[in-house]
This record gives sequence, structure tokens and C-alpha cells, in this order.
Amino acid sequence: MFLAFSPDMAKPTPKPIQASELAALASAVIQADPFPCLASIDADQPRLRPVSPVRTDGFTIYVANLRSYHKTVEIAANPKVELCYLDDHHNQVRITGIATVLTDRNVLQEIWNANPLLRQYLGSLDNPDLIVYRIEPNRVRYMQEWALDYYEVPFQRL
Repeated sequence: MFLAFSPDMAKPTPKPIQASELAALASAVIQADPFPCLASIDADQPRLRPVSPVRTDGFTIYVANLRSYHKTVEIAANPKVELCYLDDHHNQVRITGIATVLTDRNVLQEIWNANPLLRQYLGSLDNPDLIVYRIEPNRVRYMQEWALDYYEVPFQRL
């Protein structure tokens, strides 16, 4: 759908947001978007693709990957990534962080047990093609539709 704008149109006025609401608002956007976009760097070229997180702990996000995917090489060379979530109202959350390969066997087992698609597709948690990235945030921002300004979302590191 194409939206036409004219100079005569009134700029939408965003609803005021209290700092105490930000974490809950950002969490709601994350829950509403099952396929956020993950940005990484391929040499000097940004790359963006939708992903399907396999676990969310607050603002720490876990993303499954196959070793053969190109993002594996990209993240190994530069683990700085960003996730962008968007809900049906165009509110967005951007999580900037560092992706590391998850090695904690207990957490991997919990993720495996909770994701039937992983089990069906890969057959075993010990499948050498499986990589799970833990994206630890260093910055979380929330933007309300049409506000055009980001709010810094307070969060606790796990």
C-alpha cells in the first residue's frame, strides 16, 4: 500500500511514554514479531535477513543457525549484530549487541526441547551443522509509530 503525504497533513502526535513503561512496551513488540531482521556485516557490506529466534530471555535473544549459512562467516569475522523487531502498529525495537556461539549444554538442551522444528529438521542436538547464537544486548531502543525518536530501554544484563 502506498501512503501519500502532503504538506497540509498534520503530523501525528505520538502518545507520551513514561520511562517506567519502556521495557514492557519493548517486550510486547518482541513478542508480537516472530521474524525479526538480523543485521550483520559481510566485509564492508551490511547484510539483513529475517530470523526466527528460538529463545528470548528479556532482551537476550537466541538464534539458531546452520554452519553452512553465510552469516556464520560474517558473525565469526565481526560478532556485532543488530536485531530489529516491528509490530503490526509499526512500533519497533532495535537490539544492538554481540553474538556469541552458545556452548552451555543445559541451555542448548532447553532450547532443543522447546523447539520441535529444530528436532525435526536436525535430528539431534549433537548435529554438527547446528549453531545457536546468544545475542547479548549492549543497547536496546524503542520507537513508537510515527514518533521518529528512539527511547533508550533500560535492561539488565544476564
